[in-house]
Amino acid sequence: MPELPEVEVICRGLSPLLVGKQIKSVEIMCDKLRFPLPNDLAKSLQGLVFFRVSRRSKYLLFQFEVCSDKAAVLVWHLGMTGQFHVLDQSSPVFKHEHVRVNLENGTALCYRDTRRFGYVDLLSLQAIETHKWFIQLGPEPLEENFTVDYLIHCCENRKVPIKSLLMDAHVVVGVGNIYANEALFRSGIDPGKAAGSVSQERLARLRDVIREVLNDAIAAGGSTISDFVKADGKPGYFAHQFRVYGRENEPCYDCGKLIRRRVQSGRSTFYCLGCQR
Repeated sequence: MPELPEVEVICRGLSPLLVGKQIKSVEIMCDKLRFPLPNDLAKSLQGLVFFRVSRRSKYLLFQFEVCSDKAAVLVWHLGMTGQFHVLDQSSPVFKHEHVRVNLENGTALCYRDTRRFGYVDLLSLQAIETHKWFIQLGPEPLEENFTVDYLIHCCENRKVPIKSLLMDAHVVVGVGNIYANEALFRSGIDPGKAAGSVSQERLARLRDVIREVLNDAIAAGGSTISDFVKADGKPGYFAHQFRVYGRENEPCYDCGKLIRRRVQSGRSTFYCLGCQR
């Protein structure tokens, strides 16, 4: 599933191609992804002009210029296999393409989703933070309100493993399995260690490393494991920088001991017994 860096990479790739462009028409080839598409979506979008493309957690937010207090925002979650591409309108329809947004300049925003686990809604700007998808989300890890003091407070007296806490979107959004593994390795923290037993000094280091790992991944274009590609159709290259993720029984680059794997909360955890304590 695309995580925060992948969604951020897509956001940055789409923004210059969409902002300021007007929607001419919308073609819907499938009216149900994970959930049914909003009623009259094609009609509602026709004539709108893209104002901003942004991200909240793993959601893409397509905001439009409108002359009313009901500022429209198209909220889109990519699910596991969702992809966006901007192509010439004459391009043939992709296999598994479900929505095509035709723009006045002759290009089209195309959404593909092999497994159809993505989902979408059209909301007013005022409804975003109170919508059920957003209301319980924690802070963004790359923004100022994800502070050391905040992380220390979230971990205080908690028996839950530190990795599980980092992947809890109520605590902080977007630190998915790959990046939790990598951040904990760089911080030297055992992913199974109880959150409340990690010292404040190590949590301060962890907070900085989480931001470092996510920024490194964004700079590398995200991590392509299976289906993820950027808006230009190219893969991300952060997988070449993995220190532990997916490296079971391979030697640690730092100490030479073999990388181990165990399952936590149904997800694979990769770690080094020599470097993480």
